Amino acid sequence: MTTTVLAPETLEQIADYFKVLSEVSRLQVLCALKGGRQNVTQLVESTGLGQANVSKHLKLLTQSGMVRRSPQGNSVFYEISDPTIFAMCDLIYQSLGDRLRRQTQHLQEWEKLG
Repeated sequence: MTTTVLAPETLEQIADYFKVLSEVSRLQVLCALKGGRQNVTQLVESTGLGQANVSKHLKLLTQSGMVRRSPQGNSVFYEISDPTIFAMCDLIYQSLGDRLRRQTQHLQEWEKLG
């Protein structure tokens, strides 16, 4: 098995990427955009977040390269620019589910012993 050693600068970029994903509201915005491009008003409606909050998170998501903005008339529409986000989130979701199932199984085994 080959081990890849990443430079500290690369690891810092990876950490910054995960920092963007570490906020629940940003994940809500990303999930809303999974269904297709939306403007701020639509995102406010679909997430239940306030307009200023959505705008703040969109700015960070755009700066990180996860979301792109495209002006259209008087509106600006946002869409996912990096669909690998969802594949990564699915992997994490599956991993968390597996861990929870193992923990539940261990607890059930302990209960049988007690």
